[in-house]
Amino acid sequence: MQKRTGTTPFALAISALALSVSASAVMAAYPDRPITLIVPWAAGGGSDNIARTIAIALEQELGQPINVVNRAGGGSVVGHTVLANSKPDGYTLGLMTGEVSMMHWQGLTKLDHTAYTPIAQINYDYAGVQVSADSPYQNVGELIEAIRAQPAGTLKASGVGQGGIWHIAFGGLLVDQGIDPKAVQWIPSEGAAPAMTDLVAGGIDIAPTSVPEARSMMDAGRVKSLAIMAPERNPVFNQVPTLKEEINSDYALGEWRAIGGPKGMDPEVVATLEAALEKAYQSDIYQDFMKKQGFGAVWRNTADFTQFLVDTDAVMGETVEKLGLKR
Repeated sequence: MQKRTGTTPFALAISALALSVSASAVMAAYPDRPITLIVPWAAGGGSDNIARTIAIALEQELGQPINVVNRAGGGSVVGHTVLANSKPDGYTLGLMTGEVSMMHWQGLTKLDHTAYTPIAQINYDYAGVQVSADSPYQNVGELIEAIRAQPAGTLKASGVGQGGIWHIAFGGLLVDQGIDPKAVQWIPSEGAAPAMTDLVAGGIDIAPTSVPEARSMMDAGRVKSLAIMAPERNPVFNQVPTLKEEINSDYALGEWRAIGGPKGMDPEVVATLEAALEKAYQSDIYQDFMKKQGFGAVWRNTADFTQFLVDTDAVMGETVEKLGLKR
């Protein structure tokens, strides 16, 4: 009699069970090696400092080292592109910033928020208006009037690449005051840190970064902040007035920062990271740093951050168009 060959239903069931157990074991082990966190801005700025602080707290929750890597360039396009093109295995994450909602509208890249896996938002900071300590302008009203009165391009500003959040924020302020946003020449930089150096050296006249990013220069007496583009004063910098107080303007805009990954990450890995990030966000390490430095601690979980990206993308599209930067 011919011997039967092939796999029996029982053997198939055992094999499927083994694969399932194996897959579960692999998933349960995440993460089992170091994680890379890409920062699309230069070292020393607000984004870099926030990323390195949340990384320290997140290491304690995940039990694995998190290596922060700065990939600055192109007003964050370089770093965000590296993140989008990474393997979606949970071992390459990135500090996503507000430029994700703006750069594609300006034709700087085809990447938008759909190229990423949102995990959680951890920060929001309003823009400030900083000038050097020896600047002739004592308040933001005097600065606005000087911009209005002088020929276009007389004053120069910086703090981010062309079309980045601080450029958009300051341009929006000028539009709010009935001034052509091109009245001030924008000098691209790779973040707040190099812009502050340029401000002190006299290469630029205005640095509309977040106020916390100007802190070291303010503490050194080399920079002063004339106003913050926020609904209320920052309690850490309570000497800095709001635009409402100074020029009766309700205009407000700022930068957000969040943790995300490449598109296509496993939902179970995302859930693990979301839970760990929430604990890291609530940790004394992160909260104490944010309060001490004056950065805005804002939490949005995966679902809320995903919706925030959709809503913000539409708003920034309109803002970029109003500023004449849409391509």
